[in-house]
Amino acid sequence: MTIDKKFVDQFIKVSTRAALASYHLVGKKDKIAADKAAVDAMRSELNKINMKGQIVIGEGELDEAPMLYIGEKLGTLNGPELDIAVDPLEGTNFAANNLPGALSVIAIGEKSNLFNAPETYMEKIATCKIAKGVIDLDQTVKKNILNLCEFKNKSPDQLTACVMDRPRHKKIIDELKNLKVNLKLITDGDVSGALLVTDKKYGVDIFLGTGGGPEGVLAASALDAYNCTFQGRFLFESDEEKLRAKKMGINDFTKKYNLDEIITGDSIFCATGITSGDLVKGVEINDNEYLTETLVTHKSTGLKKVIITKNLLNDKLD
Repeated sequence: MTIDKKFVDQFIKVSTRAALASYHLVGKKDKIAADKAAVDAMRSELNKINMKGQIVIGEGELDEAPMLYIGEKLGTLNGPELDIAVDPLEGTNFAANNLPGALSVIAIGEKSNLFNAPETYMEKIATCKIAKGVIDLDQTVKKNILNLCEFKNKSPDQLTACVMDRPRHKKIIDELKNLKVNLKLITDGDVSGALLVTDKKYGVDIFLGTGGGPEGVLAASALDAYNCTFQGRFLFESDEEKLRAKKMGINDFTKKYNLDEIITGDSIFCATGITSGDLVKGVEINDNEYLTETLVTHKSTGLKKVIITKNLLNDKLD
């Protein structure tokens, strides 16, 4: 089964509308308001689509509405059953402070084909398409780097690793520095960081570290379309998190998930720029139009491109 390509344009519109709604609050120092604007616009647009949609990765649980909560049903409730993963505003701090890299992100899969990830941390590693076993979460950072060097016929100082600049990654960063690996440190933007391995033009060979589990699934949707390598393992810090995971069907709390276990069928991924970053440009105003860029993938059709959308300034964003 595949997702009809007619949905591609509809979901581009969803992430575009969310990006435009959030754009009006860029630099206003209010990340909650910027996030809510993106959420409201995304929900409104999703409800126009002929589908039986359900949020499997969202902004929280039912009691945290009006966020797009896990289990929320969206669409006209006519049409195919689709699972939806959303991050209406990835990089809330970027948007609030007018920094590069804020995105509006959505991924869609056939029913039961997107992993229902709990809101907990996930240990992650990603590279471009490589031979099986070259990188593995069970290997040391040094082993992964040396294996990647051998596979790519490069020395460590010819590799670049993307890591989120957090105290929890000090050991990883120190190890990479000792190996003379080049570093691209990011302050936020877990989804976009992982996607930098998809194309040589970004100059990133490996993404590793610990970030959000839901963001891991969102990134996996695009990485799957690029035939990249990705592994993730959830890190549960409390009995409450384990209980929530059990309700989602996760019984092995130490399991390492490969890409084909996280995305098991066709999917569509859209990431629209709010502020300009590595993947896409942010919203631009040109004459009487907003210009937006969206990175779009559709696995079954092989679509992988950045699409520019023109939106009239006086076009309603509801």
